[in-house]
Amino acid sequence: MNESEFQAIAEQTIEDIQDAIDNSGADIDYDEIGGVLTLEFEDGSKIIFSKQGAMNQLWVAARSGGFHFDYDENNQQWLCDSGDNEELYKMLSRLATQQGGKEVSLSII
Repeated sequence: MNESEFQAIAEQTIEDIQDAIDNSGADIDYDEIGGVLTLEFEDGSKIIFSKQGAMNQLWVAARSGGFHFDYDENNQQWLCDSGDNEELYKMLSRLATQQGGKEVSLSII
């Protein structure tokens, strides 16, 4: 995947995450500035998404740690590059549930 393809997919993913939050009904505030998406929870904790163009990855920083995601073009999904290759929205739902203290289910509609 070239740089412009990566940027387009990553930008769409950031928009999709915002839509998923809006559609979930979860009490999560978010702000996107310069391609960095910050989710903020009631307790002030944050989950931060950033695009890493040189690596063609999305990076996620959460209270529980940092995670790197590679785009699987065949399945059109982001997969964590460590452990069990957890899919982005599955992990994000788990992390948001942990940080927000309430069950959160985020998915692309």
